[in-house]
Amino acid sequence: MFPRLARVLFAAALVSACKGDPYVPGQGDRIAGVSMGAIRNAVAARLDSAKAPSWTTAEEWKRARRMYALWDNAPLWLEPDGIRDRARALLAAIEDAPTHGLSPQRYPIDSIRLVVGDGDLDKEQSAEKLADVDVLLTAAYIGYAQDMLLGQVDPKTSGQAWHIAGRRKEVDSALVRTLQSPNMEVGLAAMAPSEEEYNQLRQSYVQYSKLAREAWPVVASSSPRAMVAQRLSLEGFQADTSNLPGAIKVYQERHGLEPSGKLDGPTVRALNVPAAERVQQIAVNLERYRWLPRSLGERYIYVNVPSFRLQAYNNGQKELDMRVVVGAEYDGRSTPVFADSMEFVVFRPYWNVTPSIQEKEFAQYGSALPATYEFWNDGGTQRIRQRPGEKNSLGLVKFMFPNSFNIYLHDTPAKSLFRRADRAASHGCIRVQDPEALAEWVLGWDGGRVQSAMNGADNRHVRLPGKIPVYIVYFTAYMRDGQLYFSDDVYARDENIREKLDSVPVTDSAPTPNPRAD
Repeated sequence: MFPRLARVLFAAALVSACKGDPYVPGQGDRIAGVSMGAIRNAVAARLDSAKAPSWTTAEEWKRARRMYALWDNAPLWLEPDGIRDRARALLAAIEDAPTHGLSPQRYPIDSIRLVVGDGDLDKEQSAEKLADVDVLLTAAYIGYAQDMLLGQVDPKTSGQAWHIAGRRKEVDSALVRTLQSPNMEVGLAAMAPSEEEYNQLRQSYVQYSKLAREAWPVVASSSPRAMVAQRLSLEGFQADTSNLPGAIKVYQERHGLEPSGKLDGPTVRALNVPAAERVQQIAVNLERYRWLPRSLGERYIYVNVPSFRLQAYNNGQKELDMRVVVGAEYDGRSTPVFADSMEFVVFRPYWNVTPSIQEKEFAQYGSALPATYEFWNDGGTQRIRQRPGEKNSLGLVKFMFPNSFNIYLHDTPAKSLFRRADRAASHGCIRVQDPEALAEWVLGWDGGRVQSAMNGADNRHVRLPGKIPVYIVYFTAYMRDGQLYFSDDVYARDENIREKLDSVPVTDSAPTPNPRAD
């Protein structure tokens, strides 16, 4: 999912900074005929006017004031020779923001174009005009940086059940370090996620934006084979009348459908989703990428709920890939998005029935519980638990990363669920298809030792050699092995982001590759 090249925040900018002297704002005695002292005073007056640009937030304006305070209100973008490469790099980055699925309405692009291209800034100007220009560029810079580092939408206010911590405390240092970079183009590019999957998803975003210019044909189960093949080919699936069932099967696999190779109802509905909606879906998930930490670690477990898959990574290499069953989309059973660290596993565990499940699903039994269950005393409260064994709902092993949601990974006796395309069927915890392989991976044991533990003592706790980060995420459009996949929005969370992204742009320009220092 995330190659080893993914580093901590602004790694590319820091590498670049090592190859040149840091930029220091406020150099020189005069700019456009105005003394540096007069410009500093004008900047201070502009910041103290309490009139923030209408397109900035209160948080961004506070950050702008803090940045200027670091350099005693010196201009951060204007240089002795006027507007130069640094401001032009900022404009280019903002103009390229729509290829990230970001709304361009967040930035005053026309005003920035005007001041960057204003040759009059090389001539004598008033201190007030120069201050206004510099503050405009700084506010735009902070807005762009926050959008790249944190996202344009706050997941806490958009019904996402997203509990992976953001990086708000890191934004100030990112702004300062990038501003000091001798190569502003590299520094700005480093603010976006650097993972290959993110860049591939950006490319898909641009591809589907081009497709959205013209409506693709609406198909039905009775449509001619040539028409269906044409429709599949529009999205890049190699299809003709001779290989149509195979092409349909590949399409189904990439859209989370039962891979029957037949033009059934769910497949027809997926084919008829307008390209513009797919553009928005990809933009929503580019936004989710920006919510994630820039580095997930060297060794970690990654579960994408809508794709019903678990993957395990070590040094940037995917070492496990298996199906999972996640929480159902009703009665509060959905699986939340969060991150924690796996600490131990339990072989042949008890299943302690939660109070809510006990109340809703076991009241009918009274004192005559099903054969594998028993009452037990939990601090004076009578609870129900299922005894260890092959019929236990948790199977023969569970994987614990203690968290406030009481979510964990576990085996299951209900193996047939893994054959389904839609695997939202649990109470919230995550059932894994190959618990033996996962136990071997997290413990570093061989298969024989794991099998022995699964058939050994009940409720045996084994601590991991070292904690392993576990990320439970929610992506409905994502890359896997270089291919674009779409999943159903199982918990109906995409729409809230779409609305807050404020008219997702459609662009016909290609993504600009992240420049790297040689």
